[in-house]
Amino acid sequence: MHIAFLTPEYPHELSGPSGGLGTSIKNLAETLVKNNIRVSIVIYGQSLSRELKENGIQFYFLKHQNYAFAGWFFHRKYIQKFLNSLIAKEKIDILEATDWTGITAFMRINCPVVIRLNGSDAYFCELENRRQKLKNRLFEKIALKNADRHISVSRFTANKTNEVFNLEIPFSILPNSIEIDKFLPAVKKPVENRILYFGTVIRKKGVLELSKIFNEVIKERPDSELMIIGKDVIDIFENRSTIDLFRENLSEKAVDKFKYLGAVEYEEVKKHIAEATVVVLPSFAEALPMTWIEAMSMEKALVTSNIGWAGEVMIKEETGFIEDPRFHKAYAQKIIRLLDDEELRNSMGKQAREQVSRKFSAEVVAKKNIEFYKEMLHRS
Repeated sequence: MHIAFLTPEYPHELSGPSGGLGTSIKNLAETLVKNNIRVSIVIYGQSLSRELKENGIQFYFLKHQNYAFAGWFFHRKYIQKFLNSLIAKEKIDILEATDWTGITAFMRINCPVVIRLNGSDAYFCELENRRQKLKNRLFEKIALKNADRHISVSRFTANKTNEVFNLEIPFSILPNSIEIDKFLPAVKKPVENRILYFGTVIRKKGVLELSKIFNEVIKERPDSELMIIGKDVIDIFENRSTIDLFRENLSEKAVDKFKYLGAVEYEEVKKHIAEATVVVLPSFAEALPMTWIEAMSMEKALVTSNIGWAGEVMIKEETGFIEDPRFHKAYAQKIIRLLDDEELRNSMGKQAREQVSRKFSAEVVAKKNIEFYKEMLHRS
């Protein structure tokens, strides 16, 4: 079996920035290879075109093409031509594409196509209550309607996507995964009273609410500290740095107990997760968050948001606490409870890793994906 992935991002030194989408594809692709599945990754929108093979995966970097007129159409046709040539040459059985901006809209692909929901532009616009470009909405809907099969990383994302586009697509639910042996529990004790947020510093991740939450924590626990790691993004409403807006919301006492490290290397992120006493991830907009399962795999007790997908990742008051980030005092009290109770933290952390092992480990998820691909080919 030969599976090809079409994606705008992938965590590789030769490609551009990559987030949770690229990481989720990488985790699945590498585990498929371990299970003797051929894998090709086609990364579009790149600065240069090139081919290479690493870790058993064949990579194709496609240079972004510029056109004087209707670039959205002709660029897709350029990708289509490349894909169909590759399908014929390398005998690709299935092409998997992302839902983001409906890249496969108007493409005629010479093999079965599956679209995996990691959150379309329309989906995130709905969750963030912001307007979407009509062009993007149209492309995403066309791509979904034209695909042969559909996967979603969470039931919530599947249901919300059908609602947004007024569709009734039967999605197979196959979550994101991680290699749990790369996210092991910390050997050393955490830094006392350290609270950690890691991920993109952006409004939709609940970062601005976190500033107000931390103000409440400091009132009762003045010895606590908050560390934030991640790339700062210009806020879509204020058109200013999100971390600057965050700092402005902090009280005088809280600002002295806050550290921002910016974006750091992936391995360093794991070091900071290990050192944290409590991990806080108050996001408003996700499909199925990689950050949550990474921290859970490292036996960290979390305080997360309580939005739709939360119940598909967390087990309430067993793997951590869930709360609406807009309820600042209630959210803060859950953080304080974990800061105060080492036994509870340890118990929740152990149950969190067990949950990841059962539901989100790469081997478990890869086997489900292989079964899906085999069944898809049998039906085509």
